[in-house]
Amino acid sequence: MSFKESIVNVFQNYANFSGRARRSEYWYFTLFIFLVSAVLSGLNAAVFGTDAQMTIFTVIQSLFSLATLIPSIAVTVRRLHDIGKSGWFYFLILIPVVGSIILLVWECKDSEPGTNVYGPNPKGVY
Repeated sequence: MSFKESIVNVFQNYANFSGRARRSEYWYFTLFIFLVSAVLSGLNAAVFGTDAQMTIFTVIQSLFSLATLIPSIAVTVRRLHDIGKSGWFYFLILIPVVGSIILLVWECKDSEPGTNVYGPNPKGVY
């Protein structure tokens, strides 16, 4: 799955918490969020300086963060489904440090081969 396909697919499944998401879909969407946030932060620093607080770029960045919150959670849940884990494991993020590490390791795992309880393998490999 390409970068563009991943972004389009995540936004098409805006609040879809069922099914499975490939590693590439998850990581390309994460990269997209990082790049947009970095560009907005860079523009904010370049135009208004590093000590500027409330600018148009911070407002845009806040709106972008709000707009991508639900799709980010949804693609993470679908990624967990892809490795055979329940989406409720997303709440491991609430455990300081350890929860984030566990989720990171799981997000890096390859897809569970074949069909699992969450649907067919998105790679089409059986």
